[in-house]
Parts: sequence; structure tokens; C-alpha cells
Amino acid sequence: MRIHHTMHDSIVDGPGLRYVVFTQGCPHRCPGCHNPATHDTDGGREMPVEDIIRDMLRNPLTDGLTLTGGEPFLQAEDCAKIARAAHEAGLNVWCYSGYTLEQLREIPEAEVLLKEIDVLVDGPYLEAQRSLSLQWRGSENQRIIELG
Repeated sequence: MRIHHTMHDSIVDGPGLRYVVFTQGCPHRCPGCHNPATHDTDGGREMPVEDIIRDMLRNPLTDGLTLTGGEPFLQAEDCAKIARAAHEAGLNVWCYSGYTLEQLREIPEAEVLLKEIDVLVDGPYLEAQRSLSLQWRGSENQRIIELG
């Protein structure tokens, strides 16, 4: 799968200590995006899903997995494999998407990943609605939706 990078111990991408996969490629290209280096679908690097899973499971203190980007739903099948492995290890799964849940439900390929997500943070980042007082999201329009 094509990723930008991973992070082993984030405390800002969901609750607890999180393993974060920053996927590469994003069609939204939101002005003011926190991760503009993830936009180019040809950027980042290839990493086997199995290697990502092995890396995720190295730290026994990890509470959960966060899939972000870029846009994780561009690689829904690979992200779903990682999320499945996280669930099997007892981890919770959060996912950030520039699509709304309603839009994702209209994309047949998205269902495989939606089934594996516990919490979805949806919607594009809107710089005009930016707020530093929001927990787990960057702009007022984004929603935190419990799916699992």
C-alpha cells in the first residue's frame, strides 16, 4: 500500500496511545490541510500491509489504530486489512476522511473499510471553520461518528 508515514505513539489522533497510518493520496486537497505532503498519489512510499500490521503490533501499550491521510478510502481494502488486524489484537479503530459518511455510503468500495471502523471523523477540513478548542478534529463541520 502507498503510505506517507506511520507514527507509533500519537496522543492527538484519537484517545489513548495510537498507532497512526498516514495514507498517501488525497483528492480533497483542502486549503490549510494539516498534511499537504500526503496529497500526491505518487508521493510517499510503498509498504506491504503485512509490514504495517507487524509494526503496529510491536508496542503492547498501544490502545488503538488511526487511519488518516491523505484519504484512507482511496485504499479502502488495504486499510480494512490493517483495521481487521487491529481489532483482532483488541485495539479500537478510528478513521479520518474528507468524505462525509453519507458520501462514503454511496461508494461501494468504501463499505469494506466502513465495516472495520469504530469511530469515523468525517468531512473536509474547512479553514474558515477552524477551531483550536475542538477535540480530535480541526474544523466545526467535521463530525465524530461512532460506527462500531
